[in-house]
Amino acid sequence: MERPDLAPYAARASQSRGRRHSEPFKDDRPPFERDRDRIIHCAAFRRLEYKTQVFVNHEGDYYRTRLTHSLEVAQIGRGIARQLRLNEDLVEALSLAHDLGHTPFGHTGEQVLNRLMADFGGFEHNQQSLRVVEILEERYPGFTGLNLCWETREGIIKHSTDYDQAADASVAEYDPKLRPTLEAQIIDLADEIAYNNHDIDDGLKAGYIGLEDLDTLSLWRDTWRRVEGKFPGLDRQRHIHQTISHLIGVLIDDLVRTTEDGLRHAGITTQEEVRRQPRRLVRLSDEIRLKNNELKIFLRNKLYRHYKVERMRVKAERILESLFENYRRHPTLLPYEIQDKFPQHGMERSICDYVAGMTDRFAMDEYIRFHEPYERA
Repeated sequence: MERPDLAPYAARASQSRGRRHSEPFKDDRPPFERDRDRIIHCAAFRRLEYKTQVFVNHEGDYYRTRLTHSLEVAQIGRGIARQLRLNEDLVEALSLAHDLGHTPFGHTGEQVLNRLMADFGGFEHNQQSLRVVEILEERYPGFTGLNLCWETREGIIKHSTDYDQAADASVAEYDPKLRPTLEAQIIDLADEIAYNNHDIDDGLKAGYIGLEDLDTLSLWRDTWRRVEGKFPGLDRQRHIHQTISHLIGVLIDDLVRTTEDGLRHAGITTQEEVRRQPRRLVRLSDEIRLKNNELKIFLRNKLYRHYKVERMRVKAERILESLFENYRRHPTLLPYEIQDKFPQHGMERSICDYVAGMTDRFAMDEYIRFHEPYERA
């Protein structure tokens, strides 16, 4: 059932290193497709609907969440994989899994838990995503986790962006000195393309950034004018949406061309050659990378550090610190099924798993239950 037009260096399900546990299957779906389906149906994936991307869920129904972000990454990733003749099922599985370990309140939550867990192994969300699919999900007889293929698990732990870097020890089982598959490399940039562009959309909608600010960025300015020439007289809102759409297209086209050129220049003909390259092969051209970095710096300074986002960050820190310390001082406050995990995982790690798995809404409700005397326990 392998796609007949896969490139010779693409990941092939028939060559997978397999799953950790043998199990009988009820049908003959391809392995990476089965991984994708298991990810979609797991509890951690559903909870992404109420986990922060930039804006907390209660701030408005329009804004992206971790779930809608993951869907956008999957859409972008599949498009790139199709053009490069890579394994779309593996790309989709990795796209949908790449944020499973994310905490409530975005990267603020990750930073808080890493600080609180400093004496107990720390916290990093790629490691937590792997922990989710290997240990924390409990759905199948005979083993914990989702029992995903080795290549899917490798792609999760080797996901690498400005915000994601797993510790070396957690990668030990997954050939730490070798590059991941091209499919896994796609996720790094598909993730970045998705969040840069949807954060522009959300930031404009919230009024935290303006078109006059974006006009200082060459990548945005050039694309805006291209849309203007293509659709004269377009109203402002449609012009914004079309510019974002065209900008995604510009980045995808550049990534595909640059990656194809790199593969040809390096003479890549096998997946083993991909893994032994001195640097990742999926990348943007130098020109577009510099322009994209300009956009990233702009978003960091103008959106992610906007005073209203900062106010929510401070609230989030207070909420998560309070929850963690309350559970640690009074572990009987935890549900019995969490307390039962102490002997196997340790109290602090079990608390960390519980807090990391919370949605923004649940964490805020739990905080209120602890601090409001008239709130029902």
